[in-house]
Amino acid sequence: MELENVKKTVGNDHDEPKINYRGWKAMPFIIGNETFEKLGAVGTLANLLIYLTSVFNMKNITAATIINIFNGTANFGTMIGAYLCDTYFGRYNTLGFATVASFLGLQAIQLTAAIPTLHPPHCAAESSTCKGPTAGQMAFLLSGFGLMIIGAGGVRPCNLAFGADQFNPNTESGKRGINSFFNWYFCTFTFAQMVSLTLIVYVQSNVSWAIGLAIPALLMLIACVVFFMGTKIYVRVPATGSPMTSVAQVIVVAVKKRQLKQPDQPLLSLFNYIPPGSINCKLRHTDQFRFLDKAAMLTPEDHINPDGSAANRWRLCSVQQVEEVKCVLRVLPTWFAAVIFHLMINQQHTYAVFQAQQSNRRLGNISFKIPAASYVVFMMLSMTIWIPIYDRIFVPFLRRLTGKEGGITLLQRMGIGIGISIITMLVSGVVEEHRRTTALTKPTVGFQPRRGAVSSMSGMFLIPQFALAGLADAFTSIGLVEFYYKQFPENMRSIGGSLFFCALAGSSYLSSLLITIVHQTTQGAATGNWLPEDLNKGRLDYFYYMIAGLEVLNLGYFLVYARWYEYRETGAGSATTIEFEANGEAKQSDKTLV
Repeated sequence: MELENVKKTVGNDHDEPKINYRGWKAMPFIIGNETFEKLGAVGTLANLLIYLTSVFNMKNITAATIINIFNGTANFGTMIGAYLCDTYFGRYNTLGFATVASFLGLQAIQLTAAIPTLHPPHCAAESSTCKGPTAGQMAFLLSGFGLMIIGAGGVRPCNLAFGADQFNPNTESGKRGINSFFNWYFCTFTFAQMVSLTLIVYVQSNVSWAIGLAIPALLMLIACVVFFMGTKIYVRVPATGSPMTSVAQVIVVAVKKRQLKQPDQPLLSLFNYIPPGSINCKLRHTDQFRFLDKAAMLTPEDHINPDGSAANRWRLCSVQQVEEVKCVLRVLPTWFAAVIFHLMINQQHTYAVFQAQQSNRRLGNISFKIPAASYVVFMMLSMTIWIPIYDRIFVPFLRRLTGKEGGITLLQRMGIGIGISIITMLVSGVVEEHRRTTALTKPTVGFQPRRGAVSSMSGMFLIPQFALAGLADAFTSIGLVEFYYKQFPENMRSIGGSLFFCALAGSSYLSSLLITIVHQTTQGAATGNWLPEDLNKGRLDYFYYMIAGLEVLNLGYFLVYARWYEYRETGAGSATTIEFEANGEAKQSDKTLV
């Protein structure tokens, strides 16, 4: 295995590679790239809902559905990006290509605003019918979306893993550096989102869409430059071939040998081999999913090569391969919990923005109005304030209290976030009920074109639900990303990162499906359509309460899973002498969660 920034040391008659970890010295380039990349991407996506409804003259449900499908496709695309990264290109090359693709996508979307022939004619505020986009205009817009999907497919699963690659997992400082990196990564990420949701969104909504969309494209170009500036100091772990082949081999061989009797002493009777140069930790045998152990059972038909490897890996697998597959299977149930959790986040990015549009967004008696999309900044602000407090105050305190490296376990951290998501949706429902009642019973303060009357309720009433959503996200999303990074085998960490974004994708599609079902089934109901264009005529609060109910079921499911889960446990070493125990809690269930 060859690594960039590797030094050779001589010992025991052979050369062993020694990786020159730069740690925090590489972070200005990695976090700088991520900051500008998010400033660019979020600067466009944050206000895209308003752009589609006001410039492309789409209806609320059409625009929300397109956004959900776009987000879902971009997030599911991360699985393809992760596979190509781990199998062929490596994280550095994948990130470089994807960042450039994102820039081209943002530039294409900016052109739809700058060139009049690339968007529909302006629709007057008093007009009840507006001309929609032509096929050509939609095709050009979707080409920009397509390039952004390609960019997201490469950037999202690789950037966190690439940053963590810069720290030495063998040292205490390296392990703590990885833990802090995840927290500070999300802190700078949310800072970038705040800037996008305030300054950039303000320019788009109040100055010019052409200028407002040109700024993110320029920032994405800067992200490309910053990333390539750090090329000489990055640790670049090369692609090691498809890790999914090994997963498939274990499943196929276990099925072939399903008739064999389970061994009484697995450690003595199962085939044990680790290929030289493997970047994966040596894993100890576990009793979960014991049916997979049959893939490592030797039979008279199996043959061993002189170097100790299996002659046919589609007939005999090693205990190491089996345990790596078990790691993956143990982690997968968190995906379903993450899908349901992010339903709450999706509503804050879509229907909560529509809530803001029909609320009084003026600050006091002045004429300035906060852009509707900018209210999401309070979610980012909540995360930005909480993350440093958690990392610098709560974690050291809890570490002394519990003796755990992270203060609390990762599953406990995620469980807290899911619990807060329930409170978030309940608060959202109460606030919406108040906004609607105020709009129907008291004088309104204006009229939102093609929507309805603007409630006199101050938009500041929306801040608690956004702040709670940010707090829940800080617990669950950061914990989930760190959990995937630490619990997946080392050669599958990009795929682990993509699993997080696949959960976002699944949540986007599920949210779109729920919106469609609720919209269609409530049209003829006694309560009326819950989700009409004019929220004053609907019952968005009922929809929020329905999401809260799903979050309650999700919390129950997650608590059962947390009691069952066993953290990955490593052996005495591996081919690369890397030892890494997730959260310092090998083979420990989260019994304290319930």
